[in-house]
Amino acid sequence: MSIGLLALLDDVAGLVKVAAASLDDIAGQAAKAGVKAAGAVIDDAAVTPNYVQGFKADRELPIVGKIAWGSIKNKLFFLLPAALILSLFAPWLITPLLMIGGAYLCYEGAEKVFHALAPHSAEAHEAALEPTAIDPKTMEDQQVAGAIKTDFILSAEIMTIILAAIDVPDFWTRAVILAIAGIGITIAVYGAVALIVKADDFGLWTAKNARTGAGRATGRGIVVFMPVFMQVLSVIGTAAMTWVGGSIVAHGLDQFGLNGPELVIEAAAHWAEHALPAIAGFAGWFATALVDFIFGLVLGAIMIPVAGYVIAPLWKTIKRMLPKRAKA
Repeated sequence: MSIGLLALLDDVAGLVKVAAASLDDIAGQAAKAGVKAAGAVIDDAAVTPNYVQGFKADRELPIVGKIAWGSIKNKLFFLLPAALILSLFAPWLITPLLMIGGAYLCYEGAEKVFHALAPHSAEAHEAALEPTAIDPKTMEDQQVAGAIKTDFILSAEIMTIILAAIDVPDFWTRAVILAIAGIGITIAVYGAVALIVKADDFGLWTAKNARTGAGRATGRGIVVFMPVFMQVLSVIGTAAMTWVGGSIVAHGLDQFGLNGPELVIEAAAHWAEHALPAIAGFAGWFATALVDFIFGLVLGAIMIPVAGYVIAPLWKTIKRMLPKRAKA
């Protein structure tokens, strides 16, 4: 009896060791995949603070929380199952869907540039696409919805990169790694966003309550610096959306045999690396990002009239044809 119990305990110990090794492997795979998605993660972190600008301080963290929860739902409830199902049954659909998402990012980036250069025309274009907000709550809801839509595209790219980086054949292990990496990335991104958007409040508190002159001066410096930092981050976010979208579309076109944009991007990177050998890595990355940005901006500029004169009227027609829900 005791021998049988010892044998059982030995088997259990063996299973625990296997499970622990599996968990270590899953954690390692999730970390590796997260590192490979770092570029898209940085883009996500740069884009999101734009959506809380213009709101009162007490609404900033609730808005970030809403967007973060929307991002979690995007990754776990929609993108994770979709990525796994597509990878099993229709892998050929992944690239076209990513290209549609990339085109949307290009459109978003180009629209922001359009708004900066011609605000009145841009506002007229936006008004034709959706109703104008009439109260702060509606504006907040619109901003959150817009942020979650943009996050969906960036999250789709992140989850696709993670899926491609996973080196395990088992379906459920891939699912667990995707979930862990997706949740970890979301916490990191929106934790950083929360710190960014509340930094000015921290600076104001420090300027008033620090015990030393140096501390109060640091607080005042933070208060002065953060508006400039937010403006710079807004520009980075717009550029990030545009170059990420351009990169997605260019890579997708290359997979379908239309390799012109991809060849131009590669040629620019090689030229920069040879022109600046001392910083070849950075020069190649910057040239790639610059050409991706230009390509994305051109594509986004084309998408603006398409959205205004084709997609929006078509969507309004479809909505009119759908049965209306009865009011509660």
